[in-house]
Amino acid sequence: MYVLVSVLIIIASILLTLIVLVQNSKGGGLASNFSSSNQVMGVRKTADFLEKATWTLAISLVVLCLAAAMTIPRGAVEERSRIEQEVNNAVDPTQMPQFPTSVPETEQPTEGGEGN
Repeated sequence: MYVLVSVLIIIASILLTLIVLVQNSKGGGLASNFSSSNQVMGVRKTADFLEKATWTLAISLVVLCLAAAMTIPRGAVEERSRIEQEVNNAVDPTQMPQFPTSVPETEQPTEGGEGN
């Protein structure tokens, strides 16, 4: 299910990009002074196909992203992330280190040993 939703998100994104690139610029700036052909008696035509397709694809993209977030495959409940495991296994930085006060008997040098 997650793979299907992800593929649909990619298709909707590509279509939205293409439709936005096809549209004429309707913003302000220098181009708005010279192109009055987009206006009919002072009111812009807002009900054209490209604008409806843009809004439809944008809304479908949001819905698909929410659906993808709900269908993300989750691991077992007992499984934890690596970061969470590292945090739980971390040593307390405020704790004093425990240094050995004496050398264990297995590591003490022998009298007739290698030191001569």
